[in-house]
Amino acid sequence: MRRSRFTEEKIIAVLKESAAGMATGDLCRRHGISPQTFYGWKKKYNGMDVSDAHRLRQLEEENRRLKKAVADLTLDKQILEETLKLAKKF
Repeated sequence: MRRSRFTEEKIIAVLKESAAGMATGDLCRRHGISPQTFYGWKKKYNGMDVSDAHRLRQLEEENRRLKKAVADLTLDKQILEETLKLAKKF
């Protein structure tokens, strides 16, 4: 996955500038981002502190690892079921 030029701290700082009353177009030009990026950040990070953003990243990483574990276990289960079916035929 591509890494962002902006850390979560910088993203939250940009959103706080917006909350302070700076116009979205000016804010986007100043930081070199598109309005779509800004609104995506706003959707994900609005109202968060830096510690909340770090916690969100940790939870997303844990969720990714758990999904991978479930996929691996599901695949193992399917292989065992197919093996059992073949063994019963003989």
